[in-house]
Amino acid sequence: MKRTIVLFSILFLGFFTLQAQDLKPFDPRSMWEMKRPGNPVVSPDGNWTVFNVGSYDIEESSGESNLFLLNNQTGEIRQITFSGSDSGPAWSPDSKKIAFISRRHDGPGQIYILDMSGGEARKISDLPVGVYGLKWFPDGNRIAFAANILPEYDGDWDKLREIRETKRNSKVTAKVTENNMYRFWDRWLTDEYVSRLFTIDLNTKETIDLMPDNGNFFGLMGGVSYDISPDGTTIAVSKNSTQPPFERTNHAIFLVPANGSGLLTNITADNPANDMNPVYSPDGRYILYGRQSIYHFYADKVVMALYDTQDGSIRTLTDDIDLSAEQWFWSENGRTIYFHAEDRAMKSVFSISSDGGPHTEVFRGGTNNGAALAGGRHMVFNHHNLSAPPEIYRLDLRRGHLDKMTSFNDEIVDHTNWGEIENITYKGANGADVQMFINYPPDYDPDKKYPLVMMIHGGPHGIFGDSFHFRWNSQLFAAPGYIVAMPNFHGSTSFGQDFAISIHGNHSELPFRDIMKAADYMIERGLVDEDRMAATGGSYGGYMVSWIAGHTDRFACLINHAGVYDLHLQFASDFSANREYQYGGSPWENKDQMNAINPAQFAENFTTPMLVIHGELDYRVPVAHGFLVYNIYKNMGLEARLVYYPDENHWILTPQNSLLWYDEFYGWLERYLK
Repeated sequence: MKRTIVLFSILFLGFFTLQAQDLKPFDPRSMWEMKRPGNPVVSPDGNWTVFNVGSYDIEESSGESNLFLLNNQTGEIRQITFSGSDSGPAWSPDSKKIAFISRRHDGPGQIYILDMSGGEARKISDLPVGVYGLKWFPDGNRIAFAANILPEYDGDWDKLREIRETKRNSKVTAKVTENNMYRFWDRWLTDEYVSRLFTIDLNTKETIDLMPDNGNFFGLMGGVSYDISPDGTTIAVSKNSTQPPFERTNHAIFLVPANGSGLLTNITADNPANDMNPVYSPDGRYILYGRQSIYHFYADKVVMALYDTQDGSIRTLTDDIDLSAEQWFWSENGRTIYFHAEDRAMKSVFSISSDGGPHTEVFRGGTNNGAALAGGRHMVFNHHNLSAPPEIYRLDLRRGHLDKMTSFNDEIVDHTNWGEIENITYKGANGADVQMFINYPPDYDPDKKYPLVMMIHGGPHGIFGDSFHFRWNSQLFAAPGYIVAMPNFHGSTSFGQDFAISIHGNHSELPFRDIMKAADYMIERGLVDEDRMAATGGSYGGYMVSWIAGHTDRFACLINHAGVYDLHLQFASDFSANREYQYGGSPWENKDQMNAINPAQFAENFTTPMLVIHGELDYRVPVAHGFLVYNIYKNMGLEARLVYYPDENHWILTPQNSLLWYDEFYGWLERYLK
């Protein structure tokens, strides 16, 4: 059995110099007081990094975002925007200007440009819709951007304003569709908006629609993934290629001429699964992108591939590497490709030759995002872990030395009494190795047995990783005096393709056995009191909580956030395609197999008290799941409590609602574990 004690990471041991009496347990309000630095955007000359920093006003239950500038050599940091609504920065090719998106004019987000030599930011665009995804053309005279528009505007922005105003004033509220996909997460898609790329000339302000015939969308989660060729003539963009009624989706890579001709060329039409994130090589010869192979498995491994723009051939780079790549980018000379990948419950940075071959681990530890080269020697990225919120770091690629460049949250971090983190591996279902983090309470006493809070992650193809989570934060759960266990059961990502796909067709059996063995492990080590254990989870984690309710009474209480209860209801979800593959059946075919893993079929076994939390705007797991399991509990005469949010979606995103969420969470645990 492998065990590793991780005291927050060596990066953060400095605060132990404080006296114990100066430290306090972590609490939800402190979490919401933390600043949230975004991913770094490095200037082309490597000298500067710009990034946005989010912050929240707890009393107003609102947030804001401003831009900050980091000198990559001296470490000096200064705030450069102050409107509270600035994001999405992009450097000009000469590193002298920053384009960004702002709503400071009290309207949809528009393009602003800030000259680094001084002066106020200038507003460049004035459109009736918000823009996103800014990129400069190599000549510095144009900026590309994305926007969601109504196709009938026909290139006339004034006409679009009139159409939008007419729709806003309409008394008709009905939603009408014949599509399989008609809503997503917390918004309806029946308004007929589609995604397109545009350019704006910085001198004339002329705006050109580059995709006038596109009646589709880029990504339903928002945002756009595209790149401009080094010669500025072509854009490679990832977008959905299927047509209504959208029985399934398939993101492909399209080439878009930058001259406005509107001709789109699908260069990955042969792949039935998703292709994503195209990035041109520095010489423009290749387009690096990611491709999946199994269209009905959203967590299928992403393999990096190279498209040759000269002959149209495609070769893959990471077929033989059991990592799912993301956030890839080229070295300046084009010989090396850097990428992120989840690996053993952490998100690390790797490199590989552009010719393929073995890969190299560049940096491991915690969760890292947005890596970018800052000159030939350094790399900057956003880093956080289970005991430290996000900050910007700089890695010396020659010496391996890591510097923490920002200190937005040091005051809170240094005065918090954090619980220790242990990284262990135990034997799960079928004798497989299962990784688990254990978060001990502050001032842990090894001579005592503590109540256990079992955290069950969502997905199911996801992880409870070494990351600072702003919704399910293990340090907050441990702070009142609980030991928190976070098993990465079968189906979890970052442990290889076979482990992730092992539950496809049966979401209950292997994860349930892994979770029960995790509880056994905690009891056998003498860490926890087996009479004071709680199981908690959201989304798929809530599914597993309901499954646990019908299959064991070993937990003193359960907490079910936005959880799947009845698999039949999941065919009312925003995206119901492919669920027959996930469940091994459907209401019209192999329904006995689907019902065999359906928590709703085992209500007669319910005894354990359950706290049910759900949001009205949750279209991924419709709110009826929460009402159904709660009503069944109450009609059975069992202990249950319902927390309903009429204005939240699958997640609780506003400070005041989140503080109530934690109050309810703590109250339920205290009622049954203390």
